[in-house]
Amino acid sequence: MKTKTIAIINQKGGVGKTTTCINMGACLAKAGKKVLLIDMDPQGNATTGLGIPKHVEFVNEFGKKDVRPTLNIYSVLCGKVDALNKELIKETEMPGLYLIPSSIDLSAIEMEMNDLPNREKVLETAIEPLKGKFDFILLDCPPSMSLITINSMVAADGVLIPIQCEFYAMEGLAQLLDSIKIIKKLLNPKLAVNHVLLTMYSGRYKLHQQVAEEVEKFFGNKLLKTKIPVNVRLAEAPSFGKPILLYDKRCPGAIAYARATEEFLARESKRR
Repeated sequence: MKTKTIAIINQKGGVGKTTTCINMGACLAKAGKKVLLIDMDPQGNATTGLGIPKHVEFVNEFGKKDVRPTLNIYSVLCGKVDALNKELIKETEMPGLYLIPSSIDLSAIEMEMNDLPNREKVLETAIEPLKGKFDFILLDCPPSMSLITINSMVAADGVLIPIQCEFYAMEGLAQLLDSIKIIKKLLNPKLAVNHVLLTMYSGRYKLHQQVAEEVEKFFGNKLLKTKIPVNVRLAEAPSFGKPILLYDKRCPGAIAYARATEEFLARESKRR
């Protein structure tokens, strides 16, 4: 099995990165792919959105119930556990979709990695044992150009950029693309923006149509034709810890993510 690692990135927050990561991951799993989602954001929204608890109960040395953090990506990056640890990779409710959770502790990893040699390649090295065990590894990145995000780009084969259909959509994109070029030149020659996805789109708004036109001019055939609509069911699903396919598979958001994933798979198939 050849594993394709995709970093889902936009340094602007609230554009649908985690929603895209969870729901494209679920759609890929439904299509018969074995998918691992790694929650690289210290906020841990992908972990919560897939219904995985961030803490587990145990009985301490005094015989009383206590809690400890679930094994998570921080545990891997700081060298406490191996990426193949059976307690680390969690099964989700969606068959074929697995998760390595995040933790607020991840916000401290950048200081811990600062003095390490090859600090930009810590994630790449850590997840190497997972290659060949999944069809796709999806990296849900934080909304910043941090060392965590740089590690994600170094570990990735390609980038998917979700872009919200709003006035500030193009702000920061030039900086993001410059960062990708630098990473490609210095650290990861195979890195490229392979897919761009428009999110929170409504054809009723002229502004959304204008943003979509501008993004298409800028990215050309890298832009997926399917647009993810504004959909309340998509917003509700994470509070139930489910991808949209398990929450309401007939809603417009679920149908759009299924179509976008079909496009994604067709392009990846041609690329391979």
